[in-house]
Amino acid sequence: MDTDSQLRERLLRLEESIAAACRAAGRSRSEVSLMAVSKTHPAEAMLAAAQLGLTLFGENRVQEFAQKSAQLQPGQRTSLRVHLIGHLQSNKAARAVELFDGIDSLDSLPLALRLNSAAGTCGKRLPVLLEIKLSDEPTKTGLAPGSLTLGELLERLPELAHLRVDGLMAIAPLDASPQQTSVCFRALRLLRDQIAAAHQRLSLPELSMGMSGDFALAIAEGSTRIRIGTALFGARPAPLP
Repeated sequence: MDTDSQLRERLLRLEESIAAACRAAGRSRSEVSLMAVSKTHPAEAMLAAAQLGLTLFGENRVQEFAQKSAQLQPGQRTSLRVHLIGHLQSNKAARAVELFDGIDSLDSLPLALRLNSAAGTCGKRLPVLLEIKLSDEPTKTGLAPGSLTLGELLERLPELAHLRVDGLMAIAPLDASPQQTSVCFRALRLLRDQIAAAHQRLSLPELSMGMSGDFALAIAEGSTRIRIGTALFGARPAPLP
């Protein structure tokens, strides 16, 4: 079986599983968008997925996608929406704004200010998600719920005219039980609702949570965007240099 056929079969199985999870949660399939996490996979894999109807992609590193983007024809690139889902250093903010259609890992006010300035220079209004840290794992980044850092950012965001805050993103703790994972996803939904009530100038429709191993739990807890890599593209190759 060739790679395109494998991708088509994986997508069919994945769509069946997503539809089943939506039915079990009493939700419409249209309420949940599928982000194809193409990090470490070549540009050809993105184009193959696009041929199957996928248009939203997630990348982890600025430099990696810069290399891929250079391999895409202008018409191919404009048919894709590519978001950065990995941690972004402030000194790479301007380049990220040039490359990506959205930043799903906003985690500080200084980064927000840089993104807003760069987006203004590019003449765009940049969609962003606030990354929330749901565990104390040292390898995880994000804003702690209830922190002063999050509070300060929420107060300032409405005045950053070149950013469009679409919602929250989080990753469940590694090796958590299904019950613990569900609790984390529920906490993110409740946090979103609390923020929306307290900061009515912000609209937060998106909850980006759930990956290949836990998206059904995320859908049950209200996820509107699931990020799928391995279940779609297969085993992840070594990162690009």
